[in-house]
Amino acid sequence: MQIAISGASGFLGQTVAQRLRDAGHTVRPLVRGQGADAPAAIPWDPVAGDLSPDAFADIDAVIHLAGEPIDQRWTAERKRRIRESRVRGTETIARAMVAARKPSLVLLSASAVGIYGDRGDEVLDERSGAGTDFLASVCTEWERATDPARDAGLRVVIMRTGLVLGADGGALARMLPVFRAGAGGPLGPGGQWMSWVTREDYGRAVQFLLGNAEAAGPVNVVSPHPARNVDFVQALGTVLHRPAVLPAPAFALKLAFGEMAGATLLASQRVLPRRLGELGFQFRFPELAQGLEFELRRR
Repeated sequence: MQIAISGASGFLGQTVAQRLRDAGHTVRPLVRGQGADAPAAIPWDPVAGDLSPDAFADIDAVIHLAGEPIDQRWTAERKRRIRESRVRGTETIARAMVAARKPSLVLLSASAVGIYGDRGDEVLDERSGAGTDFLASVCTEWERATDPARDAGLRVVIMRTGLVLGADGGALARMLPVFRAGAGGPLGPGGQWMSWVTREDYGRAVQFLLGNAEAAGPVNVVSPHPARNVDFVQALGTVLHRPAVLPAPAFALKLAFGEMAGATLLASQRVLPRRLGELGFQFRFPELAQGLEFELRRR
């Protein structure tokens, strides 16, 4: 297959692109600005809504992963960029795919379990309603931005992703120096649920969804065994052979990171991959300790 990927140079994009290349597919990165004239690149400007439908003439599928990073202290301007980069970028891709007039085109578009909001101990799956906080509203608009492609009859998969574990990127990579120094511990009360997936299983799930014609609509790309934050940090400490008992108080996290801390670090989302299970996907690393050991070992 010829597969276009936005965000191909990012942590998740690199993972997906390499897996697809290894499987014999051709990856065409969607690139804006410098580098857009590279031989395999597809130029686009998501903010301006600029993407030629002709770019998809030889493309079989689009995997859309690009977006402004969430893990930063939120200001009004940063929140605008977080929302706009996701919504306008997705609209640009969806409309260009429709204009390409290729009914066989497939769109796999990123979203996040943040759509569910802070839900405590409630067990969540794809049938659960959306939350009401900033991230939930962003995810809701982000997913709706795929509507032009879906309404035109294209197969659209919305990948609601949790914390992706990889030693050289994402949240885990930022946690490792602290934990290796023996200074890691629970975030806030520690009882909040974390929905996670290994980078290995994330890449496998994307490839699975791409090739499964029955996959459509929202799909939670998370392990079947979410963990409370206190159990997550204990498992990480055990794998690293380091103590993990120094808590980071909620008030300190909010002072350091503002609104972002409450919506991400302290929020509780107990999410299950119901749809992946129905489709027959088998996780290689459903258990946290096993997944952490694998991802840290393969660095």
